[in-house]
Amino acid sequence: MKEKEIIRNGEGENYNYSQDHCFVKLSSRNTNGELSFVEDKLKPGFFLARHHHKIMTEVFYILEGEVELIFDDESIICRPGDTITVPPNVWHAARCEKGGKMLTIFKNGQFDLYLERLSKMSDSDFANKDLMKSTSAEFDIYEE
Repeated sequence: MKEKEIIRNGEGENYNYSQDHCFVKLSSRNTNGELSFVEDKLKPGFFLARHHHKIMTEVFYILEGEVELIFDDESIICRPGDTITVPPNVWHAARCEKGGKMLTIFKNGQFDLYLERLSKMSDSDFANKDLMKSTSAEFDIYEE
């Protein structure tokens, strides 16, 4: 990245899924793959399945609503202004019953490129468990 970049409210590459609407606020392309920021508008009933990362650190900063982060040893309810950092190799899941919004910072991860890849996949791709497993692993996301 050689020049400043501003991404305004409601802007950024975005991906509108059934459970959430993600806006890329900082692409890993601009940070040599070291960092990306994703604003995530969580729809009511949002659930992110249990997973972990081998390299990536995730930092969740809650902007609106209540988000439950579920770990093997405890569940933590996060509210606006709360920050929780999840280092590599820590299994976690997330739930947001009533909807909310958070900013997720990915260190040593290219989650924005993962979202981009998912946006280009077909229904049959999503149904292919081996393809989904290898795609997730390519972006340091492991569910087993």
